[in-house]
Amino acid sequence: MKKKPFSVIYACLVYIFLYLPIAVVIAFSFNTSKMNVVFEGFTFDWYISMWSNTLLMDAFKNTLIVAVASTLISTILGTLCAVGLNRFEFKLKETISSALYIPIVIPELVFAIAMLILFSSMNITMNMVTLIISHVTFSMPFVVITVRSRLAGYDRSIEEAARDLGANELRTFFRVTLPMIMPGVLSGAMLALTLSLDDVVVSFFTAGVNSQTLPLRILSMVKKGISPDVNALSTLIILGSVILLVGSTLIQNKLEKREEM
Repeated sequence: MKKKPFSVIYACLVYIFLYLPIAVVIAFSFNTSKMNVVFEGFTFDWYISMWSNTLLMDAFKNTLIVAVASTLISTILGTLCAVGLNRFEFKLKETISSALYIPIVIPELVFAIAMLILFSSMNITMNMVTLIISHVTFSMPFVVITVRSRLAGYDRSIEEAARDLGANELRTFFRVTLPMIMPGVLSGAMLALTLSLDDVVVSFFTAGVNSQTLPLRILSMVKKGISPDVNALSTLIILGSVILLVGSTLIQNKLEKREEM
């Protein structure tokens, strides 16, 4: 089937719109000028100087800690919640299922203010713990929905066969159920990680003085101007994200092929 020229042009324009800003950030990370206006020359100096930028690297470290911790917790809790909602029948099942969409559909600003009021009413000082709790709260529903979509086509007879062969509930879950739904779990984990890494609004209201994340640090630099070492760090983050995405995709494809065998 021949491709229409308009469709090709439209697709190219969409990709340019999506990836041109990323390309600009990567290009200016090699710029000799401190001003992100004109590309004057090529250099690797910003990739070296960014390591000596204490404020920037501390913010990046906080971002990684919060992102990894909130992703692990939200993935575990979200997977267990999805399996429970799929397997058991109880009175408040529909209410709980509907309530999971509330953190997703309400404005992020409203959610952030609600978390701030909650912590303030409990006289809890804002720190890394409150930041992680907030990230888990708004990330977990995405994990639940992703895993539940995977469970929708799940064949329960496989679990019954495992129990008939003598496996208990725990062994059945880790040896049969979890490997079968692992592609959905990985997709939910990647989504939770992405949401945590680039969050600004919730982090702004629930982060403490010593728990500033990279997005908040960059936001505070906007008025004075963003230095090129931020572009260098952003380029490394983009590279790491691509590696994670490719790795996750390869693992999911391998698990799906194993399931089809």
